[in-house]
Amino acid sequence: MRMTGNTIFITGGGSGIGQGLAEAFHKLGNQVIISGRRKERLQQTLDANPGMVAIELDITDPDSIQAAAKTLIADYPDLNVLINNAGVMMLDHADKPVDDALALSTVTTNLLGPIRMTSALIEHLKAKPDAVIVNVSSVLGFVPMAVTAVYSATKAALHSYTLSQRYLLRGHGIQLVEIAPPWVRTELLDSSEEERAIPLDQFIAGTMEQFESGVDEILVSPAEAMRANPGPNEHAWVNQFNDMIANGPAFG
Repeated sequence: MRMTGNTIFITGGGSGIGQGLAEAFHKLGNQVIISGRRKERLQQTLDANPGMVAIELDITDPDSIQAAAKTLIADYPDLNVLINNAGVMMLDHADKPVDDALALSTVTTNLLGPIRMTSALIEHLKAKPDAVIVNVSSVLGFVPMAVTAVYSATKAALHSYTLSQRYLLRGHGIQLVEIAPPWVRTELLDSSEEERAIPLDQFIAGTMEQFESGVDEILVSPAEAMRANPGPNEHAWVNQFNDMIANGPAFG
């Protein structure tokens, strides 16, 4: 992926990883367009980064996705990079009856959102040189966190979808990049002060280095080991990881 001269659209760009990526790419001279659920957070990001812009998007609404894609293509015809970052993470208690509204919201946001957003822009991106699609999954797609079973499952599904999409787009000049973050200090599960998570600025710095190297899968330490876990004996680490979570501070 080239690091400057792009026109980049980032979903969920008003906070956390999305905001960090938006600011990092903005500083390199890219035109960055962001969207997010909270207008005040988007405005704060724009105020801190003159030249960055935002558009309206509800990633759970197919009509809103189509409208956003139409706006992007009309107003930013050089758009060549899509970063599917928007996501929600909630405790879902799979050992009990799962709240259907929670499950539906998580799947719609984390899985259908990237699928629909990419679908709405795919023909436009095929016509652009140096086009890139980035899907932000999670190491929890490889070593699930049991208390966020639905979230973890959506990230595993997004990884699988990315593999298929990368294969199918080989002949169209579009690079498919997957970012599988480890635990990062963001607002997800109120992790901004979580000592077991890595600092956001550390994660963004490592991610940008790997973007520049041209890899298709971005794994910032300690993500590499968790990414390598799936296999016949994967439950050993799944159990160990979830015991660590269970024995640590309780989530809200």
